[in-house]
Amino acid sequence: MAKNGNPDPTHYDGQDLEALADLPNYTGWILERFRPFLRGRVIEVGAGLGNVSRRYVDQVESALLVEPAANLYKVLQEQLANRSHVTCTNALLGDVPAELLQPKFDAALMVNVLEHIDDDVAVLKQVREVVKPGGYLLIFVPALPALYGSLDALVHHCRRYRRSELRIKMVQAGFRIEECSYFDLLGMAPWLVAGRVLRQRKFDARGATWYDRLGVPVTRALESRLPVPFGKSLIAIAKVPQEDGR
Repeated sequence: MAKNGNPDPTHYDGQDLEALADLPNYTGWILERFRPFLRGRVIEVGAGLGNVSRRYVDQVESALLVEPAANLYKVLQEQLANRSHVTCTNALLGDVPAELLQPKFDAALMVNVLEHIDDDVAVLKQVREVVKPGGYLLIFVPALPALYGSLDALVHHCRRYRRSELRIKMVQAGFRIEECSYFDLLGMAPWLVAGRVLRQRKFDARGATWYDRLGVPVTRALESRLPVPFGKSLIAIAKVPQEDGR
C-alpha cells in the first residue's frame, strides 16, 4: 500500500482490505472524528479499495485518491468512476503528477497507511508540502508495539505506534498537533488473542463483522464519554501552521 512496508509497492497482497471491507460502524466511527476537517479539497494517501473513500467523497468539494498498488487501484477506480469531482491516481505520493497537486489541499487523510511505510517521517513531510497553511492532516494507525503479532506481519506492518512516537514524528514533519488519542479500547483483546496467542495467518471476516455489530457500539459509546488510556489504534489530527502561527 505504501512505499517500503510491502516489498512491492505496486501490488498489495494483504487479506485485510477484503476481510474488513464492510465494517460500517467502525468506518463511520473513524470518519465521525474526522468529518469536521474533511471539507474543500481533500487528498487521501493510500486509498486502497476505497472502503473509506466512498463514505466521505460525496461530502467534499473534490478528492484526489492516491494508491500505488495496481491491483487495488483497479478496484478503487471502478468504485468511484462515476463521481466527476473525484480523481484517482496509481502512484506513490512522490510520483503524483504536479498538476494534480495544485492548488494545495484543505485536508490530507491517511487511514491505516503510515504503518506500512519504512521512512514514515519522509512521507509525512511530502504530505505537508501538499497541504495548504491552515489545512489538516488526519491520521489513523495501529497502536502499541506490544500488540504486534502474526496479523501485523501478514500485512507488512513496519510498526505499531506509541502515542509519543506518532506525536514526535508529526512535529518533525512540520505539523502542529491538535489531537492524538487512543481509539478502540475493547478491540485490543481480540487482536492480542488472534495475533499473539493463536498466531493466526488469516483475517477472520466473520469475527470482524460481529465485532463491528456488537463491540463497536459499546466501545464507541464508552469512548465518547471517557478518555481511554490505551487502544488498538491511534487517531490524530494535526495542522499546517499559518504564517502567523495559528
